[in-house]
Amino acid sequence: MNKLLNNKLILVLTTLTLGAFIGWWIKPTESGSVENHDHAHELESISLWTCSMHPQVQLTEPGDCPICGMDLIHANSEGNEDNESPVLKMTESSMALAQIQTIQVGSTGGESKLELTGKIQADERESASITAKFPGRIEKLYVSFTGEKVVKGQKLASIYSPELLSAQQELIEASKIKSDFPEIYQAAKQKLRLWKLSEEQISSVEVAGKIQEQFDVFAEHGGIVMGRNVAVGDYVTTGQALFQIVNLDKVWVILDAYESDLDQIQVGTPIQFTVAGIPNTKFSSKVSFVDPVINPETRVAAVRAELPNGQGKLLPEMFVKAEISKNRTGQTTLSIPRTAVLWSGKRSVVYVKVSNQSPAGFEMREVEIGALQGDNYTVLSGLENGEEIVVNGAFTIDAASQLAGKPSLMNRTSMNQVEVSEDFSKGFNQLADYYFELKNQLASDQWKVNNKIWEGIRNSLKLMENEEKTTIQPSVWLGVLNDLEKSNGIKEARVNFNRLSELILEANETYGLANRVVYKDYCPMAFGDEGAYWLSEKKEILNPYFGASMLTCGEVKATYRN
Repeated sequence: MNKLLNNKLILVLTTLTLGAFIGWWIKPTESGSVENHDHAHELESISLWTCSMHPQVQLTEPGDCPICGMDLIHANSEGNEDNESPVLKMTESSMALAQIQTIQVGSTGGESKLELTGKIQADERESASITAKFPGRIEKLYVSFTGEKVVKGQKLASIYSPELLSAQQELIEASKIKSDFPEIYQAAKQKLRLWKLSEEQISSVEVAGKIQEQFDVFAEHGGIVMGRNVAVGDYVTTGQALFQIVNLDKVWVILDAYESDLDQIQVGTPIQFTVAGIPNTKFSSKVSFVDPVINPETRVAAVRAELPNGQGKLLPEMFVKAEISKNRTGQTTLSIPRTAVLWSGKRSVVYVKVSNQSPAGFEMREVEIGALQGDNYTVLSGLENGEEIVVNGAFTIDAASQLAGKPSLMNRTSMNQVEVSEDFSKGFNQLADYYFELKNQLASDQWKVNNKIWEGIRNSLKLMENEEKTTIQPSVWLGVLNDLEKSNGIKEARVNFNRLSELILEANETYGLANRVVYKDYCPMAFGDEGAYWLSEKKEILNPYFGASMLTCGEVKATYRN
């Protein structure tokens, strides 16, 4: 028994000794702990890539966002970057992936371009009405549709006239006694002359001695038949218009000029213009007339130029875009591309590249801009000649600034809204309702020219035009709205709607929509990944720039509760 207990005790001691030895042998060394710690530090220092529009995306290598397809940017900035600094730093690789492009701001000379839009119209002096010279019934029409070309002297219609039958009978009877009563004979002929019968027609009646039942109506002018007012069998009265004929060998170009542009336009000013229906062709002319009266509805004055049209290519109602050179001797201005500008309330924002920094740094700068000249804005203040600004990728930088907690356009925490009159507020709210209606049309892939909408918009602007504190002049609203109204198809309408959205967003941040909740939406893929904003009355994303093809593309960037 004792022998058995001794053997068990030896077995236990042996097991404990062996376990202690194995534990000592596999114990981690201090160097091993350092290696494990270094490995964990390496995991923490791995670069993460995220989407500026969808920060929930966190990937370990660059590429495209799986949600919207945008290029990913660095999620973690430089480790030693000062979080209090307003400057956003980006490495060369980050800039390349985000496709950041910059240019130096430069001054332009004293010449700039004024862009105007308008239409081709017929020369009013070349328009004529063919009227009935005597009463009767239309027996036959030789010109039966509008658009037909006629020449002077061409037969247009035949008329049966009871009154003319009586006058012919009087002439025949008077011709028999003309030697005895010449006065009666001449009076009978004069009566037919007053009904515009030619001497040949009168002589033929007298020689034949028979009454002619029908008389022809001839074209007194050559041109295009723009209106046919009668049909076979109609009874007409003396002086009634039968046809409207317009000669299109010479046409007018009627352009819309705003009040602020009239000081740059005089009779004789050279203009160049293109016509939508005649691509790759430029026409030249000179201003021949400037309307002395401003249209109270559109707040524009008509500017007219004349152009020969012997080949007939220029047709009435064709849309034209014209350029007028503006010479400002001795003046130089700063000019920046429109793609560099982000709208922010009363003023506009650009991103300026900070000089002498590595990696590159970008800082948001508020600027005051002037009129849009072509694809460039003139800069009134905020930039200096030689500074470098972002012209492509400004939205990406702005989004990265927001993620980094730096000043950005899209995450404004407060708005210093301007107090405006009750009429202005009412007009702006009405304008927003029409804007939302246009937005929903585009989102549903529809674009209908509804005169009630445009009439309502102009009535809304009338309520807004007398506000002294306004930061957007009525002419600016009307310019954008006229372009939108004249849009040729839904694709062009979406481009022009983007310009209206910029104004609506700016006005909303400046004045606010009374007692309403609205949303600032953004689509990063609009217009070739350039990105575009719009204002919505719903939290639901309904993209007006893509419609059904990408209806829910985008996200809410700000909520306004006024």
